Amino acid sequence: MKKLLISQTITALILGTVLAGTTATANDTIKTEPGSTTAKIDNSVSSASNYIGDSAVTAKVKSALVSDKGINSTDISVETNHGRVTLSGFVNDQMQAERAVTAARSVSGVASVSDKLHVKEAGTTAKSYASDSAITSEVKAKFLADSVVPSRKIKVTTDNGVVQLSGRVQNARVADRAESVAKAVDGVKSVKNDLRVVEKS
Repeated sequence: MKKLLISQTITALILGTVLAGTTATANDTIKTEPGSTTAKIDNSVSSASNYIGDSAVTAKVKSALVSDKGINSTDISVETNHGRVTLSGFVNDQMQAERAVTAARSVSGVASVSDKLHVKEAGTTAKSYASDSAITSEVKAKFLADSVVPSRKIKVTTDNGVVQLSGRVQNARVADRAESVAKAVDGVKSVKNDLRVVEKS
């Protein structure tokens, strides 16, 4: 009987040791080391969440601009990066630019607002507006045909022959190339290069 009790006690001790070891191993497995596959997945999920969040903020800012009757938002471009909103394009006067910035700042999720809006030159006529539309179309066509310029990432607006480029590009060479291509288009008086360089890490 004593031998049986001793045997059961030894067996219990061995099982306890094995279980403790298993628990420790499980806990060690849960820990995520920097640079591991799990960490990379977490970072990817985080990046995707940020992208979705920025898209939602952009949509809400555009809605706020359209809803404000004191703002002509037709020529205003909105871009969001990690909650930082950039407004670019043309407005009728400085008051509209200020209202646009105020409207953007009031949107939930906006961390800051960068104002790159330009006031339209006085004396814009229907004829000049049609000419501006033609210039914008021609610049976009030149970008599409160019092997260096990422045309889908660049917003083009024109006012009285003054072309504004906005958006994000991967390096300064691309930004300079886009400006050079735009300047070569007939009817372009000058180019306001508001392209932001966002180099990949």
